Amino acid sequence: MQATEPMITGKRPPVTVYAESTPNPTTMRFVSSRLLVPDGRILEFRSPNEPAGVSPLAEKVFNLPFVTGVLLSGNFISVTKNNSVDWDLVQLELREYIQEFLNTDGRVVYDDAPAQALADANERASSHAEAKGPDDEKIIRVLEEYIRPAVEGDGGHIAFRSFIDGQVTVSLRGSCSGCPSSMVTLKQGIENLLKHEVPGVREVVAEEL
Repeated sequence: MQATEPMITGKRPPVTVYAESTPNPTTMRFVSSRLLVPDGRILEFRSPNEPAGVSPLAEKVFNLPFVTGVLLSGNFISVTKNNSVDWDLVQLELREYIQEFLNTDGRVVYDDAPAQALADANERASSHAEAKGPDDEKIIRVLEEYIRPAVEGDGGHIAFRSFIDGQVTVSLRGSCSGCPSSMVTLKQGIENLLKHEVPGVREVVAEEL
């Protein structure tokens, strides 16, 4: 009998990856057909030594000499490069490089990755600072509902840091960090929205890295 034959179909389908440009010309977003890290977790690595023992995928990407930053969230990996090459020359190669890794090794985070190292990577990507009052809570809610989904859609991340004397400070990571257009977005989009939604907001500034 061939009753066992259908069991072969349980094999996981191949992972596909496609590339997207971001508002930051030095950062490209590579979107995977499988979830890379659990929803809500964000891991950022800014040098080759930071992912060591934490993320084999990030380690692999940092093996490329032009890579200066990696951010993992949901089903995408944002890669930031230096100015030694243009994306036109390496985008296809990097997409295939990531796709091949996900279809062979496939590990995004080591099973035995130290909890502190994971926490550090998550903190680098910056979760929201703790709300100190109703205004802080309202600002975080606006960021979560209206702003964060759009920012993450561009391969970046935004988080609340503080609200003092009318000034909201946020952190920008991934494709948003150092992006020429991010300051314009910060002032024209985020600042206007928060002023409208939260009385007392005077301006929005980005945290100094």
